[in-house]
Amino acid sequence: MKPLFQSLVKLAARGKAAPAILPPRPEGDFLWLHLAGPRHITAAMALAERFALDHGLPAVVTAGFSCQAMLPNGCVWAVPPADSQGAVQSFLAHWSPKAVVMIGASLRPVILAEAKAQNLPLILAEAETPDIMGGFNPFSAGALRKSVLAFDAIMAVDETSARAYRKLGANHVQKLGRIQHNVHVLHHNEPERAALATIFATRPVWLAVDVPIEEEASVIAAHRAALRLAHRLLLIFIPQNSARAPILAQMMEDSDGWIVARRDLEQDPDPETSVYIADYGQEYGLWYRLAPTSFMGGSLLGAGCARSPMEPAALGSAIIHGRKVGGYGAEFGRLGAALATSPVGTPLELAEAVADLLAPDRAARLAHAAWVVTSDGAEAVERIVQMAVQLARKET
Repeated sequence: MKPLFQSLVKLAARGKAAPAILPPRPEGDFLWLHLAGPRHITAAMALAERFALDHGLPAVVTAGFSCQAMLPNGCVWAVPPADSQGAVQSFLAHWSPKAVVMIGASLRPVILAEAKAQNLPLILAEAETPDIMGGFNPFSAGALRKSVLAFDAIMAVDETSARAYRKLGANHVQKLGRIQHNVHVLHHNEPERAALATIFATRPVWLAVDVPIEEEASVIAAHRAALRLAHRLLLIFIPQNSARAPILAQMMEDSDGWIVARRDLEQDPDPETSVYIADYGQEYGLWYRLAPTSFMGGSLLGAGCARSPMEPAALGSAIIHGRKVGGYGAEFGRLGAALATSPVGTPLELAEAVADLLAPDRAARLAHAAWVVTSDGAEAVERIVQMAVQLARKET
């Protein structure tokens, strides 16, 4: 082991941890992605997806919480190794990664030292002001500096963070911003889209996505109010529970006298149709393309937003949402910072937002701002992936 890291390992690797139970290792080359915490899950998914699907380098992703269900095919989640030489050495022997990418600034000195001792390329992504995991006393400023110097490349989120790493002696530091998950544009059937677009013709359209029962009345009331301003307005309604389709259709026909068409019955909306209940299959990509405005169901009165707002954002549909962002806080935060959505707090505000976005220029302005956000971060993903793959292949 190089002298630079001997003292670091002595300080970090105290005690003997029980051997971890590691998941089986599939055949082939692997990378190792380590997350400092849950808020880096978006970055990890973006990188893991690109590594696995574009470069045939699946990742073992270590995090203190299970994220296996979110990983692309071929990638594996594992519990991070304990802070001891033996645990890290066993982990490296089991996985034999071609490179290590750490995401977040909470550094793991033993991992760094052992990876460096095995000449593994090391990259730090989404690097903020650096710290040692746990922040306990034995790690002095000198130990922090040694950890930082282990990396072959450091991608800082902003200039302040970049300066902090350079001050510690790191040379390969770039200000790259945060990683944004590259939203895969949802697929659709183009002949179907073209046919429906012809049917809709010049009618204004809005979409309510995965609406829970708690929000059904609010969506119906918003549509009722908007129809007073645009009598040809069509609502595409996707209930969260598809079994609600016949109940909803009957309810709207009885209470409002609307003509309601149902996708599951293979009914097409005609010029007199007020609501099209689209509960057949996973056709979100089709509806986002057809609707200039989308309300994210679950975010107003439900348990939380049911789908990622980046889906409509990537397809040019302006977004209306409530305050219950569910598991998409980071996504809504980015969109909100860019003034790329129309947030609402009450059913009345939902109706007002739908009416406001009937103006094509307002909907287009929001949609464009949201689309810019979906594109932001793509450069960060690309540069980190290319560097890691290049270093991994070089070491092979």
